Amino acid sequence: MDIISPEQRSALMSRIKGKDTKIELEVRRGLHALGFRYRLGGAGLPGRPDIVLPKYRTAVFVHGCFWHGHSCELFRLPKTRPEFWRQKIETNRARDKKVGHDLISQGWKVETLWECELRGRSTTKKLEAIMALADRIRTRGNE
Repeated sequence: MDIISPEQRSALMSRIKGKDTKIELEVRRGLHALGFRYRLGGAGLPGRPDIVLPKYRTAVFVHGCFWHGHSCELFRLPKTRPEFWRQKIETNRARDKKVGHDLISQGWKVETLWECELRGRSTTKKLEAIMALADRIRTRGNE
């Protein structure tokens, strides 16, 4: 049972950002500092990637571990309405998979950075995660 009213829960959920999250901004700042230039929003591409690097033909998704059902310490299925959440998260995962296949079939490379790779990490660990992403982009961009 939820400890707050449905109206309060709705108000809380409506404040969860879908874009320009703190983690997404950290990734964008890090890539920019490493010399990458990108577009945002991925208009016209399947799934509207968070970051698009046309030079490398790479789409980057910055996924929240809860919303995309990542198997890490940040993901825990809520005890309230577990079937609803299980179905919602499975639908998100299926959509992520389809979007990835669609992008690859159009000749794009797909990279995903997970919330757990950055949240609660030291500045050094965050930088390492972003540098590893940059290395993957550069390496795969030459394929």
